[in-house]
Amino acid sequence: MGTREEILARIRRRQRRGGAVPSAAEIADRDVYLRRHPRGSLPELPDDLVTLFLERAEESSSTTERVATASEVPGAVARFLDAHQLPKSGCVWPSLSAYDWAGAGLALAAREANGDDGIGVTGVFCALAETGTLMLVSGPDTPATVSLLPETHVAVVLAERIVAVMEDGWDLARAEFGQLPRAVNFISGPSRTADIEQTIVLGAHGPYRVHIVVVG
Repeated sequence: MGTREEILARIRRRQRRGGAVPSAAEIADRDVYLRRHPRGSLPELPDDLVTLFLERAEESSSTTERVATASEVPGAVARFLDAHQLPKSGCVWPSLSAYDWAGAGLALAAREANGDDGIGVTGVFCALAETGTLMLVSGPDTPATVSLLPETHVAVVLAERIVAVMEDGWDLARAEFGQLPRAVNFISGPSRTADIEQTIVLGAHGPYRVHIVVVG
C-alpha cells in the first residue's frame, strides 16, 4: 500500500467506514449522489465554444493556432518553434507517437519528460471554453511530466473535445473512466506567480509558454 492509500485508509478508519477501500455499496451510493446532485448556477455561453476557448486561452497568455486536420499538427508545432527560435527536440505523449513529427523536423521522443527536454507535446482529455483551460489526465500513455517539466508546453486539442464549463469536463471524465485517473491537471496558460511585490512572473513553477493547436 502506498502513502496515498495509507492516508485514505486512516481517514476511513476514523470515519468508522470499515475496510481500507470503499465497498461496492459505497461506490454505488456515491454514483447515485453524483448523478442526483444539482449543479450551481452556470454562465450563459455562446454556441461557438471553439472560438470562445481560443479567446479565453489567449487571455491567459497562451498562444493558439487552429488547423483543419490532424496531419497538419506537426507542421503547426514546427512553425511555432521556428517563430520563437525554440529547440525542436523534447518529448511527446506516447498516445501521440503516430504523428509524423520527424517529417516536420521535430525530434520528439515518446516518453515521460526529463530535465533536458526543451519542449513537451501533449494532447488533452478535454478543454474548457469558459476559462480557456486544458484538462489533462495522467496515465501510461499520457504522463503528467510532459506538460509540467519542459519550458515549452504544446497542447493538441481536438475541437470536438472542447466543452463549455468545468462541470462538463468532470461529467465527461466520470462517463469515460468510471474510476478517475490518479491525477487530473487543469492548465490555464503558462505557470505564473505574483509572490514577489505582486509582479507577475511567468514560468515560476512550470512552463514559460503554452501553445495550443486546435484541430477541426
